[in-house]
Amino acid sequence: MTETAGVYSKFETDEDVYTKDGTVDYKNNPANKNTTGTWKACPYILGNECCERLAYYGMSTNLVLYFKYNLNQHSTTASKNLSNWSGTCYITPLIGAFVADAYLGRYWTIAIFSVIYVIGMTLLTISASVSGLKPTCVSKEDCYATTTQSAITFLALYLVALGTGGIKPCVSSYGADQFDDVDEREKKHKSSFFNWFYFTINIGALIAASVLVWIQDNVGWGWGFGIPAVAMAIAVGSFFSGTRLYRNQKPSGSPLTRICQVIVASWKKRQLPLPTDRSTLYEIADNDSAIVGSRKLDHTKKFSFLDKAAMQLESDHLKESADPWRLCTVTQVEEFKAIINLLPIWATGIVFSTVYGQMGNLFVLQGSFMDININKFKIPPASLSIFDTLSVIFWVPVYDRIIVPVARKYTGNKSGLTQLQRMGTGLVISIFAMLAAGTLEVVRLGIVKRNNYYDYEHMPMTIFWQIPQYFLIGCAEVFTFIGQLEFFYQQAPDSMRSLCSALSLTTVALGSYLSSLLVTIVTNISTKGGKPGWIPDNLNRGQLQNFFWLLAIMSVINFGVFLLISHWYTYKKPVGTISIKLKDTDTNISSERRLALSDQ
Repeated sequence: MTETAGVYSKFETDEDVYTKDGTVDYKNNPANKNTTGTWKACPYILGNECCERLAYYGMSTNLVLYFKYNLNQHSTTASKNLSNWSGTCYITPLIGAFVADAYLGRYWTIAIFSVIYVIGMTLLTISASVSGLKPTCVSKEDCYATTTQSAITFLALYLVALGTGGIKPCVSSYGADQFDDVDEREKKHKSSFFNWFYFTINIGALIAASVLVWIQDNVGWGWGFGIPAVAMAIAVGSFFSGTRLYRNQKPSGSPLTRICQVIVASWKKRQLPLPTDRSTLYEIADNDSAIVGSRKLDHTKKFSFLDKAAMQLESDHLKESADPWRLCTVTQVEEFKAIINLLPIWATGIVFSTVYGQMGNLFVLQGSFMDININKFKIPPASLSIFDTLSVIFWVPVYDRIIVPVARKYTGNKSGLTQLQRMGTGLVISIFAMLAAGTLEVVRLGIVKRNNYYDYEHMPMTIFWQIPQYFLIGCAEVFTFIGQLEFFYQQAPDSMRSLCSALSLTTVALGSYLSSLLVTIVTNISTKGGKPGWIPDNLNRGQLQNFFWLLAIMSVINFGVFLLISHWYTYKKPVGTISIKLKDTDTNISSERRLALSDQ
């Protein structure tokens, strides 16, 4: 009796020492709040992200011109190849997210895929600098690449795409994991983390768009790709340096398997009527969820046909434990409902990502046909994306320190704007970005026509007229992309956060593929009858503004759909505590009690 009393006294004294969201430290023991997580762990994660983004943007920002001039590709071919590769970079996160949530956890997924990333960057550097592997160039803009040389380049690029697939869906969620959802003092910092996380991304992008783009254009692509490769190696070192400080969520098994179980179980009972009393649906009795690393979810009325998976029949209890392919818990069903609930919001991000993708694609081609000279200094067209980065760097602190406190007074929401309101604001701003780009092209072509500059690649209209469209894209990013990051993290089931982060990233992939598809369609239609089309090699004879008008119209329609979907959306309602399984215990006591006892 005395020993038991001592245990409970220890529990009451130390219950606030350990996190209550199921996280563990690097030794797989309960995470101590005083020595792990929060802002003391974040610098290593943010440092990793800054260097990784410097590597990615340092390689990709100018890539369309590398395809066009060094690999000797047509403008439309270069644009489509860039869109397809960029799209793949945002599809592979589904692979990384599945591996992280189901098997390795976020820490080891980031570590392993980072190594693959470094290998890809190293091979890309070799392909651009080693004689026999790099394209043969007579002059800067007169190069020829053999099939083998092109193949090595794309092999390296798609290794990078695979590597980034393990980092993108995990690193933002991993940073957010450092703040305990159950602790209100820590939870309030999580929204700020997403703002500063995106701020850090753009510090890396700022260096890439200014220094590295200039090096690629004026020094050489070997150095231009080599420096990002070194930056990626530094990113890996930064990440491993914080190992002792991290809080880690344990993998909870395959989320796709649990989704399939709900589908199969509900299908098997499809002809049975649902009970009128939904409290009879199956759920485990204690406060913990049956899913490792996840809280229970309240039952919701939407998609009620899936509730049949949790209907209890006598045959379901003939064995000692229920067959998950015949009977699922309410929380497992609600996980699947949460994913379905996110999909319409997810879909509205595709058109926005198509608009965003033009910054490294058609904006660069447009800039290459403007005056890029300041005295004897030539401005690389891709370096104009620095103004997108500066816009983000400007708007993140303004949003976090000014807009949020002011909006909080009027809305009563602790975040100022809800995540959906924030995303919608960005969608509106993106419309004006396309209008700015289209208007600039109309003015530029007017000067071409009046002065007969059709065969001049660079004309007396400074490239700095592109600044407004880049600045607007950056402002839209702060509202939509950061809001999307936070929204998909918060609304995802606890055990599916990497998967849902990857799902949000696929909008960028599909936006790139949609851009590639639109370019193909408008090229086929606009070149009929021997016309040069909207996007010819010589943009002075094209109608690029029509493509921007098309995207503006699509963005207006997309925003209207977003408003309807937002009105329909309901936020998730987690209840209970996190269930975790420690390597040294198989007891079924509550997670808080287990954490206290493990210290005895």
